[in-house]
Amino acid sequence: MIHPIRVLLVEDSPVVLVVLKRLLATAADIEVVGTACNGQEALERLPALQPDVICVDYHMPVMDGLTFTQRVMSQFPRPILVISTSVHPQQNEHNIFRLLEAGAVDIFPKLKVGTDQDYESFRQVLISKIRVLAGVKVFTRHSLKTSTNNQRTTILTPAVKQINQPLEGIAPPVKAIAIGASTGGPQALHTLLTQLPDNLALPIFCVQHISEGFLQGLVNWLAAECRLPVKIAQAGALPLPGVIYFAPERAHLEFGRQGQFLCTASAPVDGHCPSVTVMLRSAAQHYGNGLIGILLTGMGRDGASGMQDVALAGGRTIAQDEQSSVVFGMPKEAIALGAVKHVLPIDAMPTVLAKMLSKSSKTRYSGSE
Repeated sequence: MIHPIRVLLVEDSPVVLVVLKRLLATAADIEVVGTACNGQEALERLPALQPDVICVDYHMPVMDGLTFTQRVMSQFPRPILVISTSVHPQQNEHNIFRLLEAGAVDIFPKLKVGTDQDYESFRQVLISKIRVLAGVKVFTRHSLKTSTNNQRTTILTPAVKQINQPLEGIAPPVKAIAIGASTGGPQALHTLLTQLPDNLALPIFCVQHISEGFLQGLVNWLAAECRLPVKIAQAGALPLPGVIYFAPERAHLEFGRQGQFLCTASAPVDGHCPSVTVMLRSAAQHYGNGLIGILLTGMGRDGASGMQDVALAGGRTIAQDEQSSVVFGMPKEAIALGAVKHVLPIDAMPTVLAKMLSKSSKTRYSGSE
């Protein structure tokens, strides 16, 4: 017999709790085993309830969502989905992404009053996210402060082992880096991008699957943490070296003949718009063997065939390994296609990138600091 997914709802609004319980009651494989109106109450109930997934708001009395997430991940590690109105740029978006730093797996906006179609779409996505999170393995996290820059460092236990092929001795100059990610991607991108030095003389392109309304907050959060500037790509603009660009919401990121950004609102590819595959394919066509393609944690197969295009163009390909991925879907599909040369834990990627770029005589890179 398959047991239902046990969900704990932590939310101080009685109205929101009623709506969430009603939505989740439509899924036969999900059971709401308890509710709490603040983090302290939820912590007290955790040992008895033993939920598989926790849904939590950010703003709550007594103990807010951030403190609660930190306590859960240090004492009772569970997959956490943040459901909050604070994803909007005017409402402290940095706080939401601090929850991801603390160990929350994904974020999702609260349902707005709207049409029946909005309600049904919200229901389907919420249930889908909970099903995905129920299969996620999380580990105890201990938060420390670094001695150099006083930024939060999250230690994931157990440690992962680096698995990669030897780097080639002679390599063509690297002209660009293209990165794709989905579930767990913000945390992985933070780990990778914050380690890049400020003298990296090439552009970086990113596609992150994220709910509408979250992208600007993600970009602002990363911009505050990274040494390099982080921006949303603008149609018609030429990419500049040393800048991290994200595909805009609801548009594929491609490249014109002169390398300018083409942001096209066309049909989804591999179920997504923007699509990692579309971006990787176009980047491979423009940059050829000067491209490094990186595929990070995520559900589904978006990016797999795009990585194959990068490999066929002579570019270098890297995928996040299973142990350090929140969801080993997208990287696994690319590996199965034979499109990945280096399979690495996320913490090892900055060092490997430094080695790759140091072999490129036209790429100025001093390594991670």
